[in-house]
Amino acid sequence: MFDQIGTLRMASSLTAHAAERQKLIARNVANADTPGFRSRDLASFAETYQNQVATGMRATRPGHLTGAGWGSDTARIKDAGGEPAPNGNTVSLEEEVFRSAAAKRQFDLSLAVTKSSLSLVRASIGRGR
Repeated sequence: MFDQIGTLRMASSLTAHAAERQKLIARNVANADTPGFRSRDLASFAETYQNQVATGMRATRPGHLTGAGWGSDTARIKDAGGEPAPNGNTVSLEEEVFRSAAAKRQFDLSLAVTKSSLSLVRASIGRGR
């Protein structure tokens, strides 16, 4: 039932995007001293979600495969850039802190949207808070 509500579906996608972004950030920080390691990040959620909607490759049920997932689609993962160190590593811990804060804001936003949407659903069926 709830998978038919577009707002909840989008909030769920935002949650998955924020979680995958945090994984990449953690991987970047873990490899901050690895020679030649290139810092990676995800494409923006808006761009990714619009592409997903445009191609029509969203699952309508949990068991369906779309051919792509937040964790498996390397097209969404991009080189984060940055000035390389003498050993070729492009990880900047300061940039990773900023990216981590942005991912947390995304996650918090998705949580707030989900809570508000569920409150509206409860109110619409007469259960109030």
